[in-house]
Amino acid sequence: MNTPIYNYVKEYSERGTSRLHMPGHKGIVRLGPEPMDITEIGGADELYFPEGIILESEENAAALFGSGITAYSVEGSSHGIRSMIILARAKAGRPADAGCGNSASPVDPSSVFSASPFARPYILAARNAHKAFLYACAVTDTDVRWLYPEEDAENSVSACRISAETLERTLSEAAAAQDLPFAVFITSPDYLGHLADVRRFSEICHAYGVLLLVDNAHGAYLHFLETPLHPMDLGADMCSDSAHKTLPVLTGGAYLHVRSGYATRGEVKAAMEVTGTTSPSYLIMASLDLCNRYLADEFRESLKKTVTRVAALKNALKALDVPYTDSEPLKLVVNAGKLGMSGSGLGELLEAYQVIPEFCDAEFLVLMFTPDNTEEDFARIEEALKAAKMTIQAGCVSEADSEALPDGKTFGITSGAAPSLRLRPLEKVLSIREAVFSLHETVPVENAIGRVLGAPAVSCPPAVPIAVSGERITEELIPVFEAYGIRTISIVKGEFS
Repeated sequence: MNTPIYNYVKEYSERGTSRLHMPGHKGIVRLGPEPMDITEIGGADELYFPEGIILESEENAAALFGSGITAYSVEGSSHGIRSMIILARAKAGRPADAGCGNSASPVDPSSVFSASPFARPYILAARNAHKAFLYACAVTDTDVRWLYPEEDAENSVSACRISAETLERTLSEAAAAQDLPFAVFITSPDYLGHLADVRRFSEICHAYGVLLLVDNAHGAYLHFLETPLHPMDLGADMCSDSAHKTLPVLTGGAYLHVRSGYATRGEVKAAMEVTGTTSPSYLIMASLDLCNRYLADEFRESLKKTVTRVAALKNALKALDVPYTDSEPLKLVVNAGKLGMSGSGLGELLEAYQVIPEFCDAEFLVLMFTPDNTEEDFARIEEALKAAKMTIQAGCVSEADSEALPDGKTFGITSGAAPSLRLRPLEKVLSIREAVFSLHETVPVENAIGRVLGAPAVSCPPAVPIAVSGERITEELIPVFEAYGIRTISIVKGEFS
């Protein structure tokens, strides 16, 4: 597969021309990549109005993913999320386009939204949405109604496993009230590697004439499995992939995929331009461009081998009685709580073995793999988790491993139950937009009880807000904040009854 962006940038970097344009480094090497770091000069095309090399490269990506339109983002999946909401709302605002049902079962557009033309549109979303989704709703003045799992379903700050039955019941009730959302938004895979039933969700959404939008930040590789599991393969209308999370792309490289026939490229790019940078990184775009060749040539076979190797690691851990959760093929999610350690303690132990995890909290530790991980990586992980088992059994680090580990470390061995990290419905006092754009003050979490949250309160990762902007803080949230190391939070100035 050709690589038009990379080819152009490389040729320009070797031309030796006088650069009387941005960036200010003029191609002089101080860090290393400067010669290939250019801007939108003549011949380099424009990200939001592509007619040349960027258009050609994006069409290559669309062909690889089998999507109608694939557009590049240099600002991660967050930009894709904002763009999906902007595009979905813009298209839904036109009567001719309001029903997005499939061609076999068209939907009357007049039934899609509230009878009141002045009602603020809302989106129905699973509660474990990334805070980028909240900021997108704040910017677009979009209301959110949240989906929570059934009481007996697994649910945590990072996981919100919605059943198809819950989604169908919610949309059925909304249809009866003539108050359907313009879209449903889910995160799949979530941070703990759970894959939603996207195929069934898309069937339900389309039966009601509602779009299905997917935050697929962790799943760009899913299309290239032996049995494709990418949201666009399973019926989603739009999804955003962080290419850099699971593919060999520079940080910030991402895709926005749009199903065939839903929107024109011009409409997609117009939605992206609203919140996108006017100075896109050609280094990131060149890496997305080069990734096309990798995906076309060798990725499927390399991915197959890696999936097999991760599965073998999981089998080895099963033999060691190391508990892990069911997850997507390229994640290992260790249930550290069931092991008898905190996730952060287990992460500290792994770091002593030169293994840096993706994420850990009070309950879980998450490891992410790609074909670029080496056999040494797998060996270190298995060795470290063996040491974790011995640490638990002995109550301390075993003598055989003591030289590899810092003295006196207990690595979060737990004696009692971890705090419940379940997400719960909270009282909504202000809209997300009102709360985010109000004046805020920062207070200790224990002083925030009864107050209204301003900015989302959680670090990244996992970037899933414990409380949503505009919701009232309750006492039961305090141990959850503390479990994530949150000592102060941003609240809206003033009192709200």
